[in-house]
Amino acid sequence: ALGLLPLGKIQSPESLLDIAAREVAEKWPFQQVEERFERIPEPVQRRIVYWSFPRSEREICMYSSFNTGAEDPAAPGGVTA
Repeated sequence: ALGLLPLGKIQSPESLLDIAAREVAEKWPFQQVEERFERIPEPVQRRIVYWSFPRSEREICMYSSFNTGAEDPAAPGGVTA
């Protein structure tokens, strides 16, 4: 079979907005996008922000980890300089 989907499953193509927002999110931090462009429509902003977040559980765990090994309980504030 040529990649047929199971009965009842319909696959729709990605929108141009999602494709473009994903490409932007992969290349630039959202802050740079905001600073560079004066006016970004809200739906476009939402999609860029959506695609800016990691997708896999492994990446989410990696980016959400607070234990970076840089903490030193003896240093003022608990962080090494």
